Amino acid sequence: MKLTVIEDGVRADLELIQSVITIGRSLDNDIRLQSSRVSRHHTRLEIDDGDAWIIDLGSANGTLVNGERVDRRLIDVGDRITIGGVDLVVEEPNAASFGAAPDSGMATMTGEARRERENLRVFAKITRQLTSETELVRLLRLIVDSAVALVGGERGFILLEDEQASSDRIKARPKQDPNVEKMTVSVARSFDHSDIVVPRSRLSMGIAGRAAREKKPVLSVDAKDDDRFEGMASVEELRLRSVMSLPIFVDGEVIGVLYVDNRLQYGAFSADDLELMELFSGQASIALKNARLVASLRERNGRLDASRQQIERLNEQLGRKVRDQGNELAVVRRELESERSRYDYSSMIGASDAMRNVFRSLDKIVESDLPVLIHGESGTGKELITKAIHRNGARKDKPFVSENCAALPDTLLESELFGHVRGAFTGAYKNKKGLLEQADGGTLFLDEIGDMSPEMQKKLLRVLQEGEFRVLGSDRMVKVNVRILAASHCNLEEMVRDGKFREDLYYRMAVLSVDLPALRERRDDIPLLAEHLLMLAAREAGRSAPVLPHEVMVALCSHDWPGNVRELENEMRRLLVLAEEEVRLEHLSESVRMGRGKDGQGHSAAQVIESGDIREAVADLEKRSIEASLAQAGGNKSRAAETLGISRFALQRKLDKYGIGKTKRRPSSSDDEESDEGDSFDGNSTGDGANDDATTGASMAETIEERGGKGRS
Repeated sequence: MKLTVIEDGVRADLELIQSVITIGRSLDNDIRLQSSRVSRHHTRLEIDDGDAWIIDLGSANGTLVNGERVDRRLIDVGDRITIGGVDLVVEEPNAASFGAAPDSGMATMTGEARRERENLRVFAKITRQLTSETELVRLLRLIVDSAVALVGGERGFILLEDEQASSDRIKARPKQDPNVEKMTVSVARSFDHSDIVVPRSRLSMGIAGRAAREKKPVLSVDAKDDDRFEGMASVEELRLRSVMSLPIFVDGEVIGVLYVDNRLQYGAFSADDLELMELFSGQASIALKNARLVASLRERNGRLDASRQQIERLNEQLGRKVRDQGNELAVVRRELESERSRYDYSSMIGASDAMRNVFRSLDKIVESDLPVLIHGESGTGKELITKAIHRNGARKDKPFVSENCAALPDTLLESELFGHVRGAFTGAYKNKKGLLEQADGGTLFLDEIGDMSPEMQKKLLRVLQEGEFRVLGSDRMVKVNVRILAASHCNLEEMVRDGKFREDLYYRMAVLSVDLPALRERRDDIPLLAEHLLMLAAREAGRSAPVLPHEVMVALCSHDWPGNVRELENEMRRLLVLAEEEVRLEHLSESVRMGRGKDGQGHSAAQVIESGDIREAVADLEKRSIEASLAQAGGNKSRAAETLGISRFALQRKLDKYGIGKTKRRPSSSDDEESDEGDSFDGNSTGDGANDDATTGASMAETIEERGGKGRS
């Protein structure tokens, strides 16, 4: 029986010699059609004793015989079978194979041309499938199945070298040839797309090895009688007939072998098949390289994802630890707060005895509603004190208003405090409410009250006495309920004696008073303040804070800080700009490095030595070292002694000798409670060690003796 296939105007004649012929769009059909309307396995022809049956395989568009849709039907010569728009005409076996297609008007192709075109179509489709598949195992199966179908083989195998082993072999000196014995049979498939068990024993490793070593394809139409394979036991044992073996190249190097055979038929493969398989092998090599790259990227992405997940877990653990530590610190902070005071003074950093005295004073002042006079040098934090009093007092929900009396002349200050009406003076184009009226019910802070003129002092006194004032430019009296907090860096008592400040106003303001210690009087707070201020500056700049090493901290603690906390804050901001990961001594400003004091004179030991007084130089150096070590150790004498390399007993003797830790401060209204005595350093030193009568030699000998006796104390 013969079928004439008419598809897209192309006519092809096929001789039917098999008893079962499958027709469809899939590669594994006996008759393969290209139309997209044809199902992958559309229909089947069965020939038995001269009778031919057409059987539809459940196709989507059905099978028609002479225009009638059928599921199963006996066909005869002259019948026209239509499958998805493709016509198949049943003809006599001796009918003319070629001729004009009456309904197409196009000439048919020769058998050779039709075969070439069909090969190209199949090859193009296989290439598209290879390039679209990136999963390595599925790609290898696709390569073998496509190779077997392309040349009509019975079985197909792929042998591949391990990727790492292949790389090591190529890099070796001298470069080694590929060895199939070290290759793995990655895929072994039969023509029916089933896997072959125990694949290594089902192919000739000798023929595969020849293709790998010679780096060129091997074709045999009858391997059993081929002189090239004489003596190969595998050829005899497997009874091989037609064999085709091709090397697989990646970047010019053989990394595997594609092996196809047919044990049932002599001459199953031709030279044309070998040429087609060489082209196919090249495409398979490219697809294999891409799949390996994709697999490598997937593995790397997997490792990166695992690392990311591990980092997330570690960050989560770190976050939990930070939260736990934060909770612990909060508990400790609350305990410390409860120990040093009853109110929240977290905005003020300090753990020295001097600051504890301040906090104890504030505890009493907060509960009162009386005026408060705060005295302290510039930069000691007087405004922080006033805000703490307001925030913790009964007026915390009311306004807090502040004004610097030294920043304005009398006329403007009066207008700011008492307000004015429209037309009260030139430029007063509208009514303005004064700060006293704005602060009604709350707190008014007057900074640098010592710079206020006598006339303004008199007017402020009236407010304190009567609780009322007159708006500038008006005869209207305004009653206010305001708590007045005042501050000054000047000694108001001396100003009263000198007649520069009203005595009655002073006593009205100084009902309650707070004396803020200078930073040089609480040196053991310097490390805490420095770390805190550096961290704040770093947070504002959006970067991490550099480390303050021991020698830098010693220099900071040795400086007298005439500008107090404000000067320290500016120094920390400066260090943040200059330093990177760690602050060095050269990053410090010259005044800090030289230990420049409030009087502007340097106090470094080197300058004292140059002056010729060696005793003063030794005493000054020893005293400053002790103060710095105590500050670094947070006032703990045992740790400070260990840092200095002397015994704790020796350290105590030197503390007594230089008067370090003896507090000298001005009396205040809260002095009815004595400060707690503890085993910590009080930075309010008198510094009288320079006047000690001991000679230089005695001091040096005493130091050597104390260092040597550390272990015996």
